[in-house]
Amino acid sequence: MDDQQWFAEHFAEQRPRLRAIAYRMLGSTTEAEDALQEAWIRSIRSDSTSIDNIDAWLTTLVGRVCIDILRQRRTHPEDPSGTSLPEPLLADGNQQDPEQAALLADSVGLALMVVLGTLEPAERLAFVLHDMFGVPFDQLAPILDRSPAAARQLASRARRRIRGTPTVPDADLDTQLRVATAFLEAARAGDFEGLLKVLDPEVVFRVDTGSRTWLAPALLTGAADVAEHAAAHGPRFATLCHPAVVNGAAGVIAKTRGRTVAVVGMTVVHNRITEINLVLDTDKLAGVNEPSAR
Repeated sequence: MDDQQWFAEHFAEQRPRLRAIAYRMLGSTTEAEDALQEAWIRSIRSDSTSIDNIDAWLTTLVGRVCIDILRQRRTHPEDPSGTSLPEPLLADGNQQDPEQAALLADSVGLALMVVLGTLEPAERLAFVLHDMFGVPFDQLAPILDRSPAAARQLASRARRRIRGTPTVPDADLDTQLRVATAFLEAARAGDFEGLLKVLDPEVVFRVDTGSRTWLAPALLTGAADVAEHAAAHGPRFATLCHPAVVNGAAGVIAKTRGRTVAVVGMTVVHNRITEINLVLDTDKLAGVNEPSAR
């Protein structure tokens, strides 16, 4: 077996895991695919005889590609209008792609992805690879050009920042979806008091419009302001919506003429919504409308 075939077999076997790593690092399935393509090109230029553990080697390779992309992103920011949210992953009962199904099954909520996006590239890599995928610090250190102790400190710093925000729902999915449904019903009715009942007092509402012109504010905080906005615009917008599973948690999808025009990720804690992340960016919704492109 030649090197290219050997790499191809191992890369195919590890691809779902590598894609999950890349998505959590980059927040975009498109960029995750680009990262895997770059990793594949680098792999077939390598000498297989110098590799002791191919799975660890591929993880290291994808990690290096992702951190290069994140650092380039910091150097050349896109400067989007308003808030930038990760690309959502939407559960689709008709999804036949086993790789996409694996990514969905292993996905994390949009709220956690938002916090990951605020970390420095080195912090994000240390947290994602160590805390989420069990990569030891001595393997992380060379990717980061740091000592194992320094890699440990980066992961610890990221962990503290993540623990400071309610990014993980504490309710089962059925309960989450029940709360999301109650929110939609109150929004359709323009029911301000009904909305307050399902919103956490400190709820955060983010909107990513991309290049679209939209009247929604990029950020609202507090139940009163979020409820007022939802009550004012809900009767029209919420008629297009129905509950959905977004990044493995409760959410909402809005469709018109068969196309998805918005995806909402929610975080439900103690039967109240603590975060609402609304994605309107058409580029980030392309994967929802055109699954075959993934």
